[in-house]
Amino acid sequence: MKPAEFDYKRARTLPEAAEFLAAANGDAKILAGGQSLAPMLNLRLARPLILIDIKRAEGLREVAADDNVMSIGAGWTHAEIEDGAFEDPTRGLMPYVARRIAYRAVRNRGTIGGSLAHADPAADWISTMAALGATLVAQGADGKKRRLAADTFLEGAFQTRLGTNDVLIAIEAPRLSEKARWGYYKICRKSGEFANAIGVAIFDPKNRLSRVLAGATDGPPVLLQETAKALADQGSSAACDHVGTEIAAVLSGHDAVIRQLHVTAVRRALDALAVKPDH
Repeated sequence: MKPAEFDYKRARTLPEAAEFLAAANGDAKILAGGQSLAPMLNLRLARPLILIDIKRAEGLREVAADDNVMSIGAGWTHAEIEDGAFEDPTRGLMPYVARRIAYRAVRNRGTIGGSLAHADPAADWISTMAALGATLVAQGADGKKRRLAADTFLEGAFQTRLGTNDVLIAIEAPRLSEKARWGYYKICRKSGEFANAIGVAIFDPKNRLSRVLAGATDGPPVLLQETAKALADQGSSAACDHVGTEIAAVLSGHDAVIRQLHVTAVRRALDALAVKPDH
C-alpha cells in the first residue's frame, strides 16, 4: 500500500521543526529514521497532513557528559549505539539493547529518539530508559526545554507526555558505576521482533540504585518496587521470589499467561544480573 497524501517539510533546525508542528495544529508527524513511522504510513494507520523531516536538523547528535549524567542526542541510530560511536554511560547495557533491536538494516536508520517518541510499549528503549531512571529532553517552538522522567513518559500505547509542538531532542542517561550490574531479557516469537515481555534489572550499590522493571505490557512499563527493594537488601535470588506476587498485583488486568511471560522475563533479567561479574 501507499501512504495517504501529505505535505513534506524538511526542518533545518529544531526551532523550525517545532514551528512546523505548531502551524499544523496537531496534524503533523515527525520523521527521523522512519523505521516505525513509514510502515504505519504505508498501512494508513497514520495519516498526517504534514510530514516533518528532522533527519538533518542541527542539534540532534550532540553528546555532553559530566560525572553523573550523559546527554545523548535523539538523532543517534541504534547501530551507532551498538557499535560504540560514543562513550557508553551504562556499562554495556545500551549497546546490548541496541544490538537486539530488529535487524541491522533497521538499526542503521532507526534512531533512539524516534523510537521513544513513537512510543510503542513493546519497543526496547522505552523500557530501558525507564529502568535506568533517565530523563528525556523536549524542546518547543519557544526554544524552551522541558525535562520528562522516562519512567512516566509513556501514558499509554503510542501516547506520551510530549506536548503537541514538542520535539524530543536528547536523552539524559545516568552514569552507572564500575560496581553496577544489569540484566535485560525480552521474550519474542523470533529474533528481531517486538517483545511480548521485557524484564530489566539494574543494581548499582555505589550509586544506591536498585531498579527492576516489567516492560512490553501493552501500556507503560512498570517498576517493581518491592522486587527492587529485595534485590538491594537480600540479592537477586530473594528478588526472584517477589516477582510473581508483584507482577500479579501490578498487571492484574492481564491474562494469566501474559503475566507469566512477564514473570519469566523479569526473573531471567535478575538471573543475568546475578551471574554478571563486576566491571
